[in-house]
Amino acid sequence: MRFLAITLIAHRPDPGTGVPKPTHARFREVLGNALLAEELGFDGFGVGERHERPFLSSAPTVVLSHIAALTRRIRLFTAVTTLSLLDPVRAYEDYATLDHLSGGRLELIIGKGNGTAQRELFHLTPEDQWDRNAESYAVFRKLWRQDKVTARTRFRPELTDAEVWPRPYQRPVRVWHGSATSAESVELAARYGDPLFSANVTHPIEPYAELIRHYRERWAHHGHDPAALAVGAGTAGVYVARTSQEALATYRPIFESNLAFQKQTGLPVVFETLEDFVARSSALIGSPQQVVDKVHRYHERFGHTVLHLPADASGLPDAAHRASLELFQSAVAPVLRRDIPDPPFAWAPVRPETTGAARA
Repeated sequence: MRFLAITLIAHRPDPGTGVPKPTHARFREVLGNALLAEELGFDGFGVGERHERPFLSSAPTVVLSHIAALTRRIRLFTAVTTLSLLDPVRAYEDYATLDHLSGGRLELIIGKGNGTAQRELFHLTPEDQWDRNAESYAVFRKLWRQDKVTARTRFRPELTDAEVWPRPYQRPVRVWHGSATSAESVELAARYGDPLFSANVTHPIEPYAELIRHYRERWAHHGHDPAALAVGAGTAGVYVARTSQEALATYRPIFESNLAFQKQTGLPVVFETLEDFVARSSALIGSPQQVVDKVHRYHERFGHTVLHLPADASGLPDAAHRASLELFQSAVAPVLRRDIPDPPFAWAPVRPETTGAARA
């Protein structure tokens, strides 16, 4: 099994002080978390893309390029790239450049990812957002694989023998499809034979397990090799301590702060108590053995081979956050790496091809 640390760069008031950090300090915190993830042996670090309050992650390529310059080993993920909002040509140029700068460490997780505010900001409608997402990905995929691209499009000017630079480092880059509960994302992933990344954050396990089951069915329908299928899954929160009592006591004010924020902003409340949150959500809060057992329970339903954890302290003191991640890497990750296989593809950076020949 492989492990990612992911941030959406939320910019909310500190649960303890009620005051948000300065914006520049929040970005510096993200850089520090990326360095910590590499130091502790995480396999990847991801940055989301959001164009609405309370997130600062509107320019993931910029943030990931800075992280690429500071790190050497860790793979760099987007989580997610909202292709329905982007011109696929411009997105290709940005991400191909980032892939070169990182030495082939880039992976994309794409998705619709549109809240109402950012959908209105980019003049999308609920009716056309899925068509835009599918069209943008079709063009983006061609650009990464073909030296000259012709594409008949609805939502941007058509392309005729278009050449776009730079040509890619990885041929091709790996693209995951991020999905919460949308069959459209699952269908797109299965059609192209791409891996799926389940959000697995907001709800109990059932809707996510059903969507992954549907993905497997559609994967087989499109004739892909079952052995090549890969699934990743998210985590609603993490705090690993020596005992469950310590973990609950430390995490309780974090949960209560998040609950108050949900109620204040009108977000739906799914888990009313910390105990229910720990029992029925994907959150990994408890002793190392409890966390191992919970990941195994989810793996039985999902069959996932990649797991992402929140990269941010999210109100925990920095020392407690680091101690939790250290304990995860020393007492949890080795067991899960032994028990659960890796995804069915190479994880190390892919060397560029020596010729410019197009790839199918």
